Amino acid sequence: MDTKIIKCEVSDFVAVVTMDHPPVNAQNTLFHSEMMQVFDAISDRDDVRVAVLTGAGKIFSAGADMKARSERGSGPGVAWAHNRNARECFHSVVECRKPVIGALNGAALGAGLAVAASCDILLASETAVLGLPEINVGLLGGGRHAMRLFGHSRTRRMMLTGYRVPADELYRLGVVEAVVPPDQLMELAMEYARDIAAKSPVAIGLAKHALNTIEEMSLRDGYRFEQNMTTELSHYEDSQEAMRAFLEKREPVFKGR
Repeated sequence: MDTKIIKCEVSDFVAVVTMDHPPVNAQNTLFHSEMMQVFDAISDRDDVRVAVLTGAGKIFSAGADMKARSERGSGPGVAWAHNRNARECFHSVVECRKPVIGALNGAALGAGLAVAASCDILLASETAVLGLPEINVGLLGGGRHAMRLFGHSRTRRMMLTGYRVPADELYRLGVVEAVVPPDQLMELAMEYARDIAAKSPVAIGLAKHALNTIEEMSLRDGYRFEQNMTTELSHYEDSQEAMRAFLEKREPVFKGR
């Protein structure tokens, strides 16, 4: 894939996506564009069943590139276009048809928190923190993404004070699944990824679609949607194979159809 700062390597149905924009993986127009390009492509690749997203170096993503922001100018339409690109960048992760595991190798701040919150599963190194520092630099943003991860009071504390939540607290709050030393993070992320990649890609795709759809639904409407997805899944060969394998006490062989 012809990208400069968002790298993607695929092996054994796992795409490892690395944000590589030194020194802190700050986000600019190219960052947003390449993230969309990579995750849109992952959605359509049959050789990818799950993605692992991480940052190069010691930072996951420190958020908006303040230098690029100051150089961007303020002509008609400039701010609207930038905001739209940022939104679509985050949603390319949310809407990716394959699950995305966020491997938080360090700080995820502001727009970096938004990227993290767009992932399906989060793992963290001991050096990871999540924060919304915008209040300290005359900006706002990230609160709605933080609400996907944190409760009422914590989200407001973060947005109103710039408080950065450390890794051990992220685990205690249930925001991340595990906290490990930095040199063990990618190994753990790959374990999670291989577990998902071994499942039926049809079932995993429908499961993520269902989870995204029901997130803001009522209990009745959400469960009805899940039931409909279960009915749809039952028509696929993979679903029938999973049932046969369970009854025959063997490992299923999935074909993705």
